[in-house]
Amino acid sequence: MTITKQAELDGLKEIGRIVANTMRAMAQSMEPGMTTRELDGIGKALLEREGAVSAPQSSYGFPGTTCISVNEEIAHGIPGERVIARGDLVNIDVSASKNGYFADTGATYRVAQVDPSLERLCRDGKRAMQIGIAKVGSDKPLAGIGKAIGRFASQRNYTLIRNLASHGVGRSLHEYPEEIATWPTRGDKRRINKGLVLTVEPFLSKGGVWAAEGEDGWTLYSEPSAPVVQYEHTVVATDRGAVVVTLPG
Repeated sequence: MTITKQAELDGLKEIGRIVANTMRAMAQSMEPGMTTRELDGIGKALLEREGAVSAPQSSYGFPGTTCISVNEEIAHGIPGERVIARGDLVNIDVSASKNGYFADTGATYRVAQVDPSLERLCRDGKRAMQIGIAKVGSDKPLAGIGKAIGRFASQRNYTLIRNLASHGVGRSLHEYPEEIATWPTRGDKRRINKGLVLTVEPFLSKGGVWAAEGEDGWTLYSEPSAPVVQYEHTVVATDRGAVVVTLPG
């Protein structure tokens, strides 16, 4: 989607606020002993209260309202009977629509105290997203996002999952540009047009390079097996850089 008028930006910001508030409330409610299904139920109630519709459900028939991925699960985890425990890494990904506008956000949370190396991975994962967002702006190269994130990851001896990309969003959950690499690439000459709506969502890892589908047909796992974190915002490209729309408020 390309934003061309204030009403479109307002609609996008509304659903952006809703998904951000939902994710934050889920994270604040999360505690050891809770199942991922119970956590998803909190998100479901909040979205319904705001008149928003789960995007993975409506777009792809996903068997849950939100995606909740624990430890070895790195994306698209199905909410169920898995019990959240102390020391877990839990990724919450909330995407939804309202009045024809879609927004997408995600973050990895630590349950109680975790290993210091995982604390650092989470901190650097959020920083990697921020570095990518800083490369968003009118007429900037799309490949600049992955180039900057890749440099950051390499300097700190991390890897990036190379088949889970950022994407266009706005009028549907996934739209043009369908795949925006958050790792270094060659040959992508596309540029970011003014008003373009997209996600920035690198998957930073301590050794993983690929996302492999599990037996349930949804949940993704790191290959080789390694800790992975993901942080994601929906942003709009402007002449002054990126405007983040998935902010709580």
